[in-house]
Amino acid sequence: MVSLDRFDTFKAVVEAGSLTAAADLLGQTRAVVSFNLKRLEAELGVTLLTRNTRQLALTDAGERFYLRCTRMLEEARLAVEEARSEHAQLKGTLRITTTVEYALAVVAPAVEAFRRLHPDLNIHLSTSSTHADLISERFDVAIRLGRLLDSNHRAVQLSTFDVFAVAAPQFAGVQNLDELEQVPRLGHGRLTELSVTDPVGHEHQYRAGPTALVADSAAVLQAFAVRGHGVAILPQWLVQEDLEAGRLVRVLADHRFAPQGVYAMYPDTRHLPLKVRAFIDFMKG
Repeated sequence: MVSLDRFDTFKAVVEAGSLTAAADLLGQTRAVVSFNLKRLEAELGVTLLTRNTRQLALTDAGERFYLRCTRMLEEARLAVEEARSEHAQLKGTLRITTTVEYALAVVAPAVEAFRRLHPDLNIHLSTSSTHADLISERFDVAIRLGRLLDSNHRAVQLSTFDVFAVAAPQFAGVQNLDELEQVPRLGHGRLTELSVTDPVGHEHQYRAGPTALVADSAAVLQAFAVRGHGVAILPQWLVQEDLEAGRLVRVLADHRFAPQGVYAMYPDTRHLPLKVRAFIDFMKG
């Protein structure tokens, strides 16, 4: 049976880029690292790395094995972590990613409250308008909004939220979808199509179409809308204060856009870390 330690050695060599760097990372001698790598190749009966005086390169078999090896080591680590964890006390680091806007409105306050329950747990909250890669960027959970695209990850729906068509007060006269087509529109890079129901119950597909401005940040679209650049489709939780203050008005207030989902997405592993499960349950509550 192949030792997991040799899997770990192989992974370290690939990620460090050399035997010497891997030895430093593992706290071993270069000779030990080289021996374990050779033993692993002998036990598998394949060449995983090609070596010359200047560099190491993965073979095709090595590249496939590295991906499986990485997943296997992560599964083993999570299994040990879960076995050692106690439900009353979470430790380690929980890495979360979401959008800036949703972090400020919802996730950051939730993180504060969650840490009061689990003070020994460190939390790294990363914000971005782009979707981070959970595996390569080593995130435990991503909070995603809108439609959930096909993914190799698992997801749990946490809640839903309404979206409104909003604009500066000078656009208040827009009464229907045809009139909306005639005014400047502000588009979000990922929200290109939405179902919208008119006052008599007929469903339509709203498409951003040619837009005055496109951004990948809801907060940027909010700022453009307040400044009078056009109509934007934005979450109620983001624009409610602007609506109450009169900086924005609802356009097509008698139409209902399809509610959007809030999802917790996490890597598809057999052993879900306790810290991830506890945080998802907290957010659902």
